Amino acid sequence: MEMKPIGIIHTPFSDPVGMPIQPAGAAGVRGTVQVFDEYVPGLQDLEGFSHILLLYLFHRGEGFNLQVVPFMDTEPRGLFATRAPKRPNPIGLSLVQLDRVEGATLHVSGLDMLDGTPLLDIKPYVPDFDRQEQVRTGWLEQARKTVSKRRSDQRFQ
Repeated sequence: MEMKPIGIIHTPFSDPVGMPIQPAGAAGVRGTVQVFDEYVPGLQDLEGFSHILLLYLFHRGEGFNLQVVPFMDTEPRGLFATRAPKRPNPIGLSLVQLDRVEGATLHVSGLDMLDGTPLLDIKPYVPDFDRQEQVRTGWLEQARKTVSKRRSDQRFQ
């Protein structure tokens, strides 16, 4: 399997310490997504969407553990029941607001990743496809009330 980045995400965060841990805590954090020239034709019609899903590589994480203590908790949890960045396949997913498209540059807000993050894919957010009304959030039921106030206080887990 081989993947090739289609662009680079630029954010105000050069270090994980102090960075929002989810887009919910990144309101107002603006940045850009620079799409490589060969992929620019794929941006046609994207500007009609208010939000997009960015899939990207956690490029500064090394290794992984199958049990982690998440940012939002004090107990060890199974890796796949968390959004911890150190993963067997270090792929991240964030829902961000698309403010405007200027050529190969997407101006976005709600960013929660490091500057220089390699972009793997872009998908439009479509509520009819993506939003679920009846959901369970497991161990996060209690912790989610504080997610917008939390910042990373650790290097990658």
